[in-house]
Amino acid sequence: MKALLHLYLNSYRGLTKPAWMLALIMLINRSGAMVIPFLGIYMTQSLHFNIKDTGTVLSCFGVGAVLGSWLGGWLSDKVGHFTIQLSCLLLCIPVFCILSELTNPLSLSVGVFTLSLITETFRPANSVSIASYSSPESITKAFSLNRMAMNLGFSIGPALGGFLAAFSYHWLFYGNAITSGAAGFAFYMFFRKRRGNTDKKNVPKKTDADVSIRSISPWRDGKFLVFTILCCFYSICFFQLLNTLPLFYREAHHLSEWDIGLILAYSGLVVFSLEMPLVHIAAKRLSTSASIILGTVLCGASFSILTFPGHLPLLYFSMFLLCLSEILAMPFMATVTMKRASEGRQGAYMGMNSLSFSAAHILSPFLGTRIADHFGFNILWISTGILTIITALGFWMIVKKL
Repeated sequence: MKALLHLYLNSYRGLTKPAWMLALIMLINRSGAMVIPFLGIYMTQSLHFNIKDTGTVLSCFGVGAVLGSWLGGWLSDKVGHFTIQLSCLLLCIPVFCILSELTNPLSLSVGVFTLSLITETFRPANSVSIASYSSPESITKAFSLNRMAMNLGFSIGPALGGFLAAFSYHWLFYGNAITSGAAGFAFYMFFRKRRGNTDKKNVPKKTDADVSIRSISPWRDGKFLVFTILCCFYSICFFQLLNTLPLFYREAHHLSEWDIGLILAYSGLVVFSLEMPLVHIAAKRLSTSASIILGTVLCGASFSILTFPGHLPLLYFSMFLLCLSEILAMPFMATVTMKRASEGRQGAYMGMNSLSFSAAHILSPFLGTRIADHFGFNILWISTGILTIITALGFWMIVKKL
């Protein structure tokens, strides 16, 4: 027990105060993450959209996310990560309120597009901010801490959202608006006079070869482009969590909004509890490529076992595997990206990394809902498993070259 406690505490060493504060702000913001996990169910149950229209609206979230990822990366290098993060947090407030009044596929598509454009512009700026306030030795831990806070918030948000949805779906939108405002206020108060880490002693020296390779645009970095595409493939599979998986729970297992919220809350709680120690162990015992590959394989396994007979125990075990996948894969994807970038290009590279996830927000619901509608959920889960195997092989070939 003491050894486990020592491991857990040791995994937090080296993290700076701003890194902790960024995590706290992420926790506040994500504690209101009620809209997106329930958006598909809201459209099918409350607005009575068919599954294709639902998939189309969810894909519009991905379109906005793609543009937001590029815009966030570009603006972070031009304007600075503080201004971008604060602006995005405050702009979300009116958008969430307006979104609750949109009731047809076209207007809701425009509203969801606008929301995702703002929220995804925030992501690259936030990633650059984390790197700015962290030493090179603690950067993976800092990303993991931020994701841990995000997942703790995600364990609170869906559970609260499932409770509020039993009364009215409109409360989901208002709750998200309130937490965005609270996060924006906290961010401004702490970071308004604080500068990032500019201590050159903490920056590893780069050779002339490093500079010549890494100073180019990420769009011209061929190896990194391949890595980005593979991250997109992984994300297409993983993001079934946010669109088709809740629909599967509702239609195939007839779970209530409260039960669905509990499963999603469980996922956030698992990642919150295990991410820091597991990342600490993986960083010491596994290579970066091994962690990403193992995480990718576990993602496919988590969906594939949904084809087996079973009810709640099977659903919770599947979600546990998906949590392990997220823990092992995503922090190291961010680390590979940040280490590949040179000074002055971090925003562009993190924007490219966010772009891979954002593109998956388009393809994941679009493909997932249509495969489920035409062929059934079992074919969707088997296809997801096959794609993750192909993706893992791709990571095995490319990550070691980066």
